[in-house]
Amino acid sequence: MLVLGITGGTGAGKTTLLDAVSRRGGGCADCDRLYYELLASPGPLREELRAAFGDVFLTDGTLDRARLGGIVFEEPARMAALNAIVFRHVGEAVRERLAAAEAAGRTLYAIDAINLFESGLSGLCAATVGVLAPERVRAARIMARDGISEARALARIRAQKPDGFYRERCGCILENDGSEAEFTEKSEKFLTFIIKEFTP
Repeated sequence: MLVLGITGGTGAGKTTLLDAVSRRGGGCADCDRLYYELLASPGPLREELRAAFGDVFLTDGTLDRARLGGIVFEEPARMAALNAIVFRHVGEAVRERLAAAEAAGRTLYAIDAINLFESGLSGLCAATVGVLAPERVRAARIMARDGISEARALARIRAQKPDGFYRERCGCILENDGSEAEFTEKSEKFLTFIIKEFTP
């Protein structure tokens, strides 16, 4: 099974590439979604967060993000501890899904992770691709998607890793600097190339 690691900042257009993977029968592990699924039900992740940071859950069972943020954001060691916990549990969930997909006979799978390299998940991938787009394009997409102001959209973008981070680490870069149709075509061509490159 060919495993692709797909990363890049918010609004860059990763979903278009992931849709192209799906059209070819590929599966996907969305690490953000997995994290929220693990948080939503009692289990090891919740227990470890509580043990490390105290009672950081609200009475309805949801994560008290403001409380947890107040604990970790000003303490680099605590932030590192939080990331280590989250990366470990999400990583285990990704590995389970990869094993299930391979057992089911899938030949293509994508790991969608903004922290692909920091979490160590890049080590599971035959190839890594960073999806990049100009800041103005990303801001417009985020504004339309989330219904927020340009200032808030730009703040989100600038709080994330710069493009150079992905250029230095990813094996491939896809520039999403045209129309959605153009990037869809670019994504399909990329998959055709990468499948030929890594399939015996």
